[in-house]
Amino acid sequence: MRKFGIIAASFAALMMLIGATNTADAKNGYGKQKVVYHINYPGGKDDKAYKGALRNIQNHINAVGKENLDLKVVVHGNGIFMMTSAKKAGKLQSAVASLKSQDVNFSVCANTLKGKKLGQDALYEVFDQDIVPSGVAELSKLQQQGYTYIKP
Repeated sequence: MRKFGIIAASFAALMMLIGATNTADAKNGYGKQKVVYHINYPGGKDDKAYKGALRNIQNHINAVGKENLDLKVVVHGNGIFMMTSAKKAGKLQSAVASLKSQDVNFSVCANTLKGKKLGQDALYEVFDQDIVPSGVAELSKLQQQGYTYIKP
């Protein structure tokens, strides 16, 4: 009986150690997260909405830690104007570049590009691998894969 008690205590200690290790890996108590941000609205005056959304994404990274995040942004509809290089210079492009350097993946809707008659060359830092057939279908796919949906 005493042997069983020692084994049970050892097992309990091992389980506490495993739990502590998993918690220690997470910044500020947040665990690993898979998140998709959805941007499909106009930026408004001075691109205020776009800047706010990009700031939310950066704050998310700061809170959880980029090593604990699989973060994607899906852009379609009027949200595409956040990615246009001719119109959106300066802080917006800088914020997008900074997020990309932190492993944030931006997906751009091919239907939107076609509908708005925009070529890939009109977009800032958008490459072939960033273009998805449908923004809404991509959002659904990611949610089915366990991504948390956020629309800032």
